[in-house]
Amino acid sequence: MLLFSELESIIKGQLLNLVKDEEIRYLMTDSRKANAIRGSLFFAIKGVRHDGHQYIQELHKKGVRNFVVEKEISIPGETNIIRVESTLMALQAIATNHREKFNLPVLAITGSNGKTIVKEWVYKLLSPYMNVVKSPRSYNSQL
Repeated sequence: MLLFSELESIIKGQLLNLVKDEEIRYLMTDSRKANAIRGSLFFAIKGVRHDGHQYIQELHKKGVRNFVVEKEISIPGETNIIRVESTLMALQAIATNHREKFNLPVLAITGSNGKTIVKEWVYKLLSPYMNVVKSPRSYNSQL
């Protein structure tokens, strides 16, 4: 369990607004996949061709109330907001914090091609003999 108020120290951010100290259950980076609204935390990630800050108002209208941002934003109503230098680094800090709660070896698969299929093969080969945890899909190297 992770409360919104705990994020400030984990991601080294500045708390801009805290209305309700909500339990964070879901981490969102894609506004198009805003299914689980209650307990969601949206990271307004800026990229080469997009800026997650553009979707904050739309997500707020859908009911998202927890945001990690890189710039000042104004949202009316009950909204929790933390500002950081880099939303991507904040997301990575939360993942690191979560991973440190477990004493498990980590296997990293790198390269320019074939990482996802190799990950699936390793899972298939090892899972009959031990508990294996893997990412559910293929993510880019930063997410």
